[in-house]
Amino acid sequence: MKKTLKIIVTAAIVMIGTLVASAADKNVQVMSPDGKVVASITAGKNLSYSVFYDGDCLMKDSRIEMKLTDGTVYGGGKLQKFTRRSANETFKAIAYKKTEVKDHYNELTLSFKNCDVIFRAYDDCIAYRFVSKSRKGFKVKSETAEFNFAEDWNTWAGFSWNAFESSFENLYEYSALSAIHPEKLAFLPQMIDAPKGRKINIMESALYDYPGMYLQGDGTSKLHGVWAPLPKEMAQGGYNNIQEVIKSRHDYLAECKAGEKFPWRIVAISTEDIQMVNNDIVYRLSDAPKGDFSWVKPGKVAWDWWNNFYVTGVDFVVGINNDTYKHYIDFAAENNIEYIIMDDGWSTGGKADLFDVVPEINLEELLAYAKDKGVGIILWAGYYAFARDIEGVCKHYSAMGVKGFKVDFMNRDDQLMLEFYTKAAQIAAKYHLVLDFHGAFKPHGLNRTYPNVLNYEGVYGLENMRWSGIEIDMPLNDVTFPYIRMASGVVDYTQGAMRNGSKSAYLKSRETMSQGTRCHQLGEYVIFDSPLCMLCDGPSAYRREPECLSYISRIPTVFDESVGLGGKVGESVIMAKRSGDTWYVGGITNWDERDVAIDLSFLGSGSWKAEIFRDGANANRFGTDYKREFKTVEAGETLNIHMAAGGGFAIVLTK
Repeated sequence: MKKTLKIIVTAAIVMIGTLVASAADKNVQVMSPDGKVVASITAGKNLSYSVFYDGDCLMKDSRIEMKLTDGTVYGGGKLQKFTRRSANETFKAIAYKKTEVKDHYNELTLSFKNCDVIFRAYDDCIAYRFVSKSRKGFKVKSETAEFNFAEDWNTWAGFSWNAFESSFENLYEYSALSAIHPEKLAFLPQMIDAPKGRKINIMESALYDYPGMYLQGDGTSKLHGVWAPLPKEMAQGGYNNIQEVIKSRHDYLAECKAGEKFPWRIVAISTEDIQMVNNDIVYRLSDAPKGDFSWVKPGKVAWDWWNNFYVTGVDFVVGINNDTYKHYIDFAAENNIEYIIMDDGWSTGGKADLFDVVPEINLEELLAYAKDKGVGIILWAGYYAFARDIEGVCKHYSAMGVKGFKVDFMNRDDQLMLEFYTKAAQIAAKYHLVLDFHGAFKPHGLNRTYPNVLNYEGVYGLENMRWSGIEIDMPLNDVTFPYIRMASGVVDYTQGAMRNGSKSAYLKSRETMSQGTRCHQLGEYVIFDSPLCMLCDGPSAYRREPECLSYISRIPTVFDESVGLGGKVGESVIMAKRSGDTWYVGGITNWDERDVAIDLSFLGSGSWKAEIFRDGANANRFGTDYKREFKTVEAGETLNIHMAAGGGFAIVLTK
């Protein structure tokens, strides 16, 4: 009875809110299956929408529109008709944090002369997209996407450092919406801190051949979308001559095909912060897989770059040579690690030619050696070198036995770059190659459509600790981005440091290390979604830590089920994930010590053996201090864990 009453009240508020429209306007609403999320749409000379949650206005009168170069306008004029439909289904996920995803929504399609505008209401978001009715190609001159929030709330935003060219891996700034400088562009996702514990994330999905959206403030509580114009003149350049430098741009955004389906713009809503960490919004709004991807193999990767070839006690000089990479292959084989990555340096620098292998490397020999050991090799590739001949590179190296590419330094998300991502995924899939997009913008649904795309960077990851001082607050970042950036999908964060610094000890050593404790690093293997998951430290560092290495080598990188257990943006994150009959629980905190009570109800029933990695008694002084213990726990009981400053924990639960 109470739920029914609340739905009626919500609908009444929406209707009251639409009375301000003119008599010529038409007002329609679409409501989520649970009745709490409502979009109220006003169609007239302009098209706008408002968003309500449980009767409260979150966004008001937010205008949407597209203008074409021939003067055509999408999102205005006479509404010819509107139709409704609903869906409630479950689909299989590939290389994901769960094996099944529920897709339950109500949909409203507004039909205009030149386009349809589709709105969907889920229990956790409102999403809309434009669909062109054009029978021939066209150009988009501009787009309007307003997010006019009900009040001047605070927001977490990561800003592009050079207009439309960025690595998309900045730290988040927290400020009032009205305090955002109008010249700064925030990349997605951007989170808004609304009342009653609610969070709003602005995201997008099904972004295959259209530029990515940025958000810009105007000194009020409103944000509006901004897009990179289509590049016109380009030249090879940038880092080591492997990037593309934009010399000029057109005065329009995109060149589109007949019947173009544009990306979904998303207003995601949570009532508890942890819901954002475990959402599926971008994934379920993207297109279904195109083909058979049963061959895709997620897994962990022994990696050379972060640890700077940290190998000791050998009779060869470590570096970019066959002896070193054979050592990494041996390490991977000994610990059931699926891959190694040969990072920057295996091909001649400055030439952007992936067929020009440096003389210190005999790639055929390494591939044969790795195959014999049951280890796959993934090659690093600069964007320009890969993009100039995707088909040739993929065909050649797939035939040699290479398993995939880590493509780096794209650093843009205009239309041409989006087309590159889609083309790269298609061609790589043709040759059964996996992809890790480094130097990338946020995930946008491509990893559902082409599940061979396993990772995206677009996150302030651990690689930054190679050069950053204590002025960078990495534990704070670690408990912030899962709620914001990771809400859109997978991350290439590259965790796993065995050299760990407390706040007072960080970087007194010249060796690369992480901030926070050892258990902070271990907990990240549960929390961060990375189907292709790095072991960032070197073989020698791991061999000195057999207990931690055993845990890291055992934990899966994709799961059957994920459960958010608690946390708050900027403070902590606690997640549980199941693979088969085994549960993994991870938690991390900022620089504040924290006691947490873990409700084990998700286990269902029975007794379970718990292997627990927790911060040691002296972890606040020595980041490497931890304790491993075993105990029996009962489903439904509460497990109490103390996290040190910058600390964490990891638990393996077996029936």
